[in-house]
Amino acid sequence: MSLRYALLAILRVGPLSGYDLQKQFHQSVGHVWHAPDSQIYPELRKMESDGLIEAEEQTRGVRGTRRLYHVTDAGEQAFLDWMAAPLDYQRVRDPAHLRAAYLEAATPDSARRFLEAHIVEWEGELAQWEGELAHIEALSNPMLTRRLSVTPEAERERTIAYKRFAYEGLVERARGEIEWARRGLSLVDRLYP
Repeated sequence: MSLRYALLAILRVGPLSGYDLQKQFHQSVGHVWHAPDSQIYPELRKMESDGLIEAEEQTRGVRGTRRLYHVTDAGEQAFLDWMAAPLDYQRVRDPAHLRAAYLEAATPDSARRFLEAHIVEWEGELAQWEGELAHIEALSNPMLTRRLSVTPEAERERTIAYKRFAYEGLVERARGEIEWARRGLSLVDRLYP
């Protein structure tokens, strides 16, 4: 259900076509909530059926049309209710930590490769999230600048602060995963001298 609220969050800034919504999704909330494109359009149809959004047909070119999605009053209220409700934490499915629990069955070289690959993966995440923080600081993130353009001036600092806060948490998570894997490499070295 969180995909629904991620889409509402984006559409609250202003109407978008499905294609533009997908782009905005992947450039913003896609960093914290992954959803393939194949899930976005079906969810938009459900949201429209539930009265949370409405679509307006727009002419595009000579023969084409596109659907421009708007948040309804019911969608706005659903989003605000979701923000006010307690978070429903889900059980974690973490394949890396599951594998780490059974590394005794791996060869030392295999364990090292696994942990080194984990470091590389999270270094990539770290670089991406640090880059997003830099965009937030420079006010060059397209979704943030779009959001700020419809945000009253008195609320802009709060909007920026919470975006920064979210990405700082992601940066800390990436650093923690990198440090965890480095400790794992030290453990492999200690257990297999």
